[in-house]
Amino acid sequence: MEDHSSPDSPLEFVPIVPQRAFEDIAGQIRGLIASGRLKPGDRLPAERKLSAQFNVSRNTMREALRALELSGLVELRKGAAGGAFVLPGSPDVIVNGLMNLYHLGAISPAQLTEARIWLTAVVVRVACERVTEEDLAALEANIAAATAARDAGDFERRARLQVEFHVRLAETTRNPVLHATMMGVSEVLQEFIRGIGPSDNPYVLPSRRRFMQHLRKRDADAAVAEMTKLLERLRVSYLSQWEAKQRA
Repeated sequence: MEDHSSPDSPLEFVPIVPQRAFEDIAGQIRGLIASGRLKPGDRLPAERKLSAQFNVSRNTMREALRALELSGLVELRKGAAGGAFVLPGSPDVIVNGLMNLYHLGAISPAQLTEARIWLTAVVVRVACERVTEEDLAALEANIAAATAARDAGDFERRARLQVEFHVRLAETTRNPVLHATMMGVSEVLQEFIRGIGPSDNPYVLPSRRRFMQHLRKRDADAAVAEMTKLLERLRVSYLSQWEAKQRA
């Protein structure tokens, strides 16, 4: 005979959250963008027409369009020639997302500087395979500008150029994922550096020049070793400054 008695302890179920209408609308529009039916520069139908097609209120339609705007998929323009326009791909969503996580305390300075070391090692290996003479010239120009900023005592410009070096390096990979991720990490790092204040770090530019020699030879192991050594040294310096500021 089957035992139909109740379990000894109450069953625990996860509450089901019904999908909101605006999420379904945004999902359908995302699908059209992903499939290529909607292309960068295309304008979506007017809000009134979209509301009728989806059979929802205009408030719900506006909420869906705002969600797409926050996702970096559309731009909402005002005026007679306005509307919702599909945007080309942009790393801004990743950059803004990482920046928000940093300001909320979800990314610590230790995690940020650690991630930069790992990410840069991958970027350097790919760069050694794909870098062009034009890329090398752009990187050399960055080093020259950073040297001039150092000589002029312009800390903010020098720090910005040194961080931008990593973004330019990521561009040489021709990989949008690596480039966008490096942009996000670099933007947050700039914010962190501004917060801890000026530091000399005279070893950075000499290391950059040694790195460029390895990059020109496409010696990935030597290039990664040089870059990693520099970033680990900078990490110790940055975290030491940050901890001192926290104690002050």
